[in-house]
Amino acid sequence: MKMRSIMAWLAMLALLAVQPARAADLVVKVGDDHGRPVADAVVTVLPRAGGGPKRPPPVSRTIDQKNLMFVPYIEVFRPGDQVVFRNSDSTRHHVYSFSQLKAFEFVLAPGEDSAPMKLERDGVIAVGCNIHDLMVSYLYVSDAPWIARSGADGQVRLRDLPAGGYDVRVWQPRLPPARPDLVQSNVVLRQGESRAVAFKLALLPDPRLRFDREHTRY
Repeated sequence: MKMRSIMAWLAMLALLAVQPARAADLVVKVGDDHGRPVADAVVTVLPRAGGGPKRPPPVSRTIDQKNLMFVPYIEVFRPGDQVVFRNSDSTRHHVYSFSQLKAFEFVLAPGEDSAPMKLERDGVIAVGCNIHDLMVSYLYVSDAPWIARSGADGQVRLRDLPAGGYDVRVWQPRLPPARPDLVQSNVVLRQGESRAVAFKLALLPDPRLRFDREHTRY
């Protein structure tokens, strides 16, 4: 009886030895300097040793225009992806960008879509409407292995990352301009653990909340 117990114990150890170790999870919490969660923060995670998951095939994403707003406010892309601008409003929009990464303009009547536009390079493209000044959107293009934007709770959850060291970066359009992303370097993840890192952002006022006389005439 004792021998059977020992054999069963050894068999269990052997089974555990051949099972792969569970990867790590990372939670990035983004808040402002008043302790409130910050939505629409772009989080990129880069392994310090290189590598990462296989790059997904290119996709096309749509930026809609509803109620004199771009939806979504921020969208993430990878180089090679395409963007389409749709006008779901009852008024005309003149979509444009002066970005060095991708300068363009589309005049869209109600119900129209723009032609797909390919995004080739990493960076941030600010998009506006030449008719409605407070309409703004940002296209964040990155080849980082892991990229996501925070929700209303100010959090991004990334699962099944390999163990190792990472640089975790955060960008939000209300950060002071012409400054690099905030970064926490060499965040070490160990197999099987779930780790949280926090960022506190000092943000400028949201320009979309200003009164715009243009809105009273459309």
